Amino acid sequence: MALQAGISSLVRRAALTHNDNHFNYEKTHNFKVHTFRGPHWCEYCANFMWGLIAQGVRCSDCGLNVHKQCSKHVPNDCQPDLKRIKKVYCCDLTTLVKAHNTQRPMVVDICIREIEARGLKSEGLYRVSGFTEHIEDVKMAFDRDGEKADVSANIYPDINIITGALKLYFRDLPIPVITYDTYSKFIEAAKISNADERLEAVHEVLMLLPPAHYETLRYLMIHLKKVTMNEKDNFMNAENLGIVFGPTLMRPPEDSTLTTLHDMRYQKLIVQILIENEDVLF
Repeated sequence: MALQAGISSLVRRAALTHNDNHFNYEKTHNFKVHTFRGPHWCEYCANFMWGLIAQGVRCSDCGLNVHKQCSKHVPNDCQPDLKRIKKVYCCDLTTLVKAHNTQRPMVVDICIREIEARGLKSEGLYRVSGFTEHIEDVKMAFDRDGEKADVSANIYPDINIITGALKLYFRDLPIPVITYDTYSKFIEAAKISNADERLEAVHEVLMLLPPAHYETLRYLMIHLKKVTMNEKDNFMNAENLGIVFGPTLMRPPEDSTLTTLHDMRYQKLIVQILIENEDVLF
């Protein structure tokens, strides 16, 4: 049951403040040791990069070239170059949105728009699976065509293919929407027995998400709330969606089957809370 009536004004004010100030999309550089051909100068200190091999490091996302020691002082101002982004799926979320200058990954926007246009009343929405090969086709279309990918009913009449492609995008993220850094804090929040205190704790952890992750999660929860509003037709309530999206949106930092199994009920609960209280938490 949604707990909106029991939320303190403190949480409401904090949520509004967060919305106003949360789109400063900082991104760290993805430096890798590089051997430069010909003379090169550090783009941070402007000094010559000496040596024949491994003279410095290059950011694989934006191409910035600096000394290895200088890389420790470069600010988090990476602006990824689209030419260096080879695909949409399996790409770091913040890297993708900065490269395309969008608030959210285009996959999320396009798929949700299509689902809301023709699928909200579909029985078992997000629970029913589409054909794997067709979902892979959608993935390849986004990787190949980006925002021009065609996911319309003319090409994919089964809406479960589009929901499957969206879930696959989230599963393929190298860093989940609910990041590894915040995973344990969300799990601990889910274990709090008092409902109001639990909601306050969830809100506090939400503040720790990177801006692009926060915005993507916010947009998805608004969408999933709409899905639950059509429960009479699609038979999908917040608890059912929590079962589907819990392990999709959050994964433990360590690859442990035992931890995953133990945390499944808390993953489900976190997503359920986010859906039921999206208008307050975000």
